[in-house]
Amino acid sequence: MSQDMATIYVMGKPYEVPKDLTIMKAMEYAGYRFVRGCGCRGAFCGACGTVYRTSDDYRLKVGLACQEVVQDGMYLSEIPFFPGNKAIYDIEELTPTSESVLKLYPEVFRCLACNTCTKACPQDIEVMEYIQAALRGDIAKAADLSFDCLLCGLCAARCPAEIVQYNVALLCRRLCARHIAPKSAHLEKRLEEVEKGKFDKDIAKLMDMDEPELADLYNNRDMEPRD
Repeated sequence: MSQDMATIYVMGKPYEVPKDLTIMKAMEYAGYRFVRGCGCRGAFCGACGTVYRTSDDYRLKVGLACQEVVQDGMYLSEIPFFPGNKAIYDIEELTPTSESVLKLYPEVFRCLACNTCTKACPQDIEVMEYIQAALRGDIAKAADLSFDCLLCGLCAARCPAEIVQYNVALLCRRLCARHIAPKSAHLEKRLEEVEKGKFDKDIAKLMDMDEPELADLYNNRDMEPRD
């Protein structure tokens, strides 16, 4: 039985590819070699942001090339890096307030609450909600709502107010981690053990292993049950 094929257009050029492939795999099937814009391939790194249209819809759509499946008549282009301005700051000198956020990212004032950013997010994150939380000074909520952000830039690419939402999210998470979230007692204990050299012998042993030995150790490690 012949394989079902779809016609896609990469930078305007047509290609016939199997219908069940993701955009990334379809581009590779068509002969493209990823040097940039390809990271984890599992929707964790956000490196493969994609803009596309389909022949039956006028709207511009966005997604991650590693998880979006091709459609017949899809016109697409990847944006492996979104040029968003990132503020420079010393987290120790900031306070977890809206003033800190707005001083570094005053464009947040321009938020129209249109929810376009949320609709563009491939992770289904409530982007508009965390921007509004940052505006109110609820840094902990902004950090919590944006926790799964991949920094792919697709929200900023679609924002009519030209806010770089993911950099605002990153700032809020850093402010929360440094100034709001309680310190982890077991982490501090483990760091103390590392500094005292408790694991030096184990690390040296790992450093002396070759690749097959490391692979075997990793594959046979103790794992928590999934249920």
